[in-house]
Amino acid sequence: MTAGAQSRAEIKVAGMTCAMCVKAIENSLAHMEGVISAQVNLGAETALVEYDPGKVDLAGLEETVVNTGYQVVHDQAVVKIGGMSCVMCVKSAEKSLNGLEGVVSARVNLASETAHVDYNSSLVGLPEIKAAIEEAGFQYLGRAGEESADAEEEARQKDLRSKMIRVVVGLGLGLPLMAFHHLSVSLPWPKAYIMLIVTTPAFVYVSLPIFRAAWRGLLNRNLSMDVMYAMGIGVAYLASLMGTFEIVLTRRFMFYDTSLMLASFLTLGRFLETRAKGKTGQAIKKLMGLQPKTAVIIRNNEQIQVPVEEVIPGDVVVVGPGTQIPVDGEVVEGESYVDESMITGESIPVTKRAGDQVVGGTLNTNSLLKVKASKVGRETVLAQIIRLVQEAQGSKPPVQRIADTAVSYFIPVVLVVAIGAFLAWYFLAGASLLFSLTTLIAILVIACPCALGLATPTAVTVGLGRGAELGILIKNGEALEVPQRLTTVVFDKTGTLTTGRPEVTDVIPAQADRAEILALAAAAEAHSPHPLAQAVVRAAEAEHLTLAENREVETYPGKGISARVDGKRVLVGNRALFKDHGLEWTPLMEEQASALEEQGKSVSGVGVDGNPAGLLGIADQLKETTPRAVAALHAMGLKTAMITGDNEKTARAIAARIGIKEVLAQVLPARKSEEVKKLQESGEVVAFVGDGINDAPALAQADVGLALGGGTDVAIESGDIVLMKDDLIDAVAAIQLSRKVMTRIKQNLFWAFAYNSALIPLAAGVLYPAFGLTFRPELAGLAMAMSSVTVVTLSLTLKKFVPQVKKQA
Repeated sequence: MTAGAQSRAEIKVAGMTCAMCVKAIENSLAHMEGVISAQVNLGAETALVEYDPGKVDLAGLEETVVNTGYQVVHDQAVVKIGGMSCVMCVKSAEKSLNGLEGVVSARVNLASETAHVDYNSSLVGLPEIKAAIEEAGFQYLGRAGEESADAEEEARQKDLRSKMIRVVVGLGLGLPLMAFHHLSVSLPWPKAYIMLIVTTPAFVYVSLPIFRAAWRGLLNRNLSMDVMYAMGIGVAYLASLMGTFEIVLTRRFMFYDTSLMLASFLTLGRFLETRAKGKTGQAIKKLMGLQPKTAVIIRNNEQIQVPVEEVIPGDVVVVGPGTQIPVDGEVVEGESYVDESMITGESIPVTKRAGDQVVGGTLNTNSLLKVKASKVGRETVLAQIIRLVQEAQGSKPPVQRIADTAVSYFIPVVLVVAIGAFLAWYFLAGASLLFSLTTLIAILVIACPCALGLATPTAVTVGLGRGAELGILIKNGEALEVPQRLTTVVFDKTGTLTTGRPEVTDVIPAQADRAEILALAAAAEAHSPHPLAQAVVRAAEAEHLTLAENREVETYPGKGISARVDGKRVLVGNRALFKDHGLEWTPLMEEQASALEEQGKSVSGVGVDGNPAGLLGIADQLKETTPRAVAALHAMGLKTAMITGDNEKTARAIAARIGIKEVLAQVLPARKSEEVKKLQESGEVVAFVGDGINDAPALAQADVGLALGGGTDVAIESGDIVLMKDDLIDAVAAIQLSRKVMTRIKQNLFWAFAYNSALIPLAAGVLYPAFGLTFRPELAGLAMAMSSVTVVTLSLTLKKFVPQVKKQA
């Protein structure tokens, strides 16, 4: 677009709360050079900007909005791409997509054959994305997770069949041709003419896809591996042709069998690689397969079957035995066992009855259920898991920078090495033109960065898919790398180390009647969501006590609550709350509280009208697997710490039962992240494990946050790793899985570098003077193919990985 032309973009903005926000954004945009007008709509949360693209671009506009203090929201799409064969194809596809106006970023994953595109829908859409992919020479197979799975598989199978036929034709003719080449027989025609006539049709058929891809790469100014392959087999065939007709070369230069075998081995490598890559995304395909296509709903007192897309929140869905639940919702009728293993990794079916929540995609096993839909379509837990795993598979862990940097220099360096080896052998060493040319061809063919390009994405794709099967959702590539550097794991106590359902174990009156103390405390806590408050209310209800209305309620985070109950001012909380209100516990109360705390119980004091009235002892039970999880972390050489609002004595009593030595007690919710930061500043690499809304800042502050899936949406959003079960064994398993994936990536990179480091010098003839060893071009083609197959095969072993802590279960 030329300077002076106008363009219009609608930017989605988050974080605006009032008219002043609108004014701030409009002023910031209006003062930018090139901006013609800017109108911000608070209700629609958008900024409509007219601008001169010759003076300012979309990225600059969005940066201004962010610098003003607001967030820019992008549309996202994950699309399937067919026809990619190497890491240079990834670069070509990314370059084409990132060149579209309105595309913020595009990340292409070779292993999963997907592109993750962040874009501004007012400037670009899926039609333009499709056109860009096809213009780069690849196939657009639709959005991932929609109807693309079948199209993708169909395209893959068609591609595999085509490659296999070419391999059969090439090797079926190439092997006899190689024997004929070395056979000494008297023939009525020159052997060169016979080989030319026999080879040419098969060579054109087998190598045509390689030459097409090379031409496409050159058109896009992309020096891909297909260009290298085309040069290698093209030089071999052209030299043979020139030798046949004795143009410059003699008939000693017969590479017909070599060129055909080379093309066949290259195609065989692509066949094996494509077939292996097809297995890397099986976990995500399995999750997609869990999404039912139809649902039976009740409308107008009749049961009708509709596409699942037509179910709306509030519909009652009828789920028969042996069928999958199509939506997230609440059971309103019936009782049955539901297999949730595909979501949580837990193999034992869970009993569901009226009032219980169910998740779409899980399997109803034995009885009919009626479920009131609460979340449908893209809002269901299963859809969110699929989306999360897809986004994570599209992310690049920092370790991939090694491969990306190496690849960017690889092909130019190989070209220099190949030409340099040819010139050195022919002009400096005095070798024959035949030997020098053979060396050139071998180097061009054997050097391939494909294995480098596949090393990271295949391991990430398979590893994250395996995690999803285990109920461990790793949200980004960066979260994979941190666990190998961890030194300390910090646990929130309530709901994480414990069940989060404490119960009142002791009611000790000081001045008032026992029942009166419990009733007043329960009335004050009646509407509090805090687990300890709910425990007090449950205890009062269990004793059938009548609770008066509470008024003038004031909460003190990390300390307790104050309320007026039946005309009395009631305080319920810890020592700090009483001290803030000018009250002190009596010596007897202190003695009784200490005894309870030594038993690992939380103690809340009850005050009435400015006088200490009694104590409540509350115990939260440890989760069954907590001690074993902590022991497993210690066995891995990691330090552990517990963070809690409890007083020091109670906290240490609980920590001692678990095996945790470092205790951070009496920490207010807002200070949890500060404690994590202190550990980091002291040199620790910290993982934080939590579940509640109060844990969100600490989860975000930690080097890696592990959020229990049974916790709040805020915690899940803040965590880098989401554990679908409230089981701390999975926290250990997540760390072990991450470390295993990173180990596999490093092994893949080693083998990718090793193949090239060892075989390129061999192909260049460095061992020929001393040992007479060379590398025939056709064998070089086979070795090249095996490097990529080795890397993909190593990644596929992650499909069977079981974390050590799970084996001990």
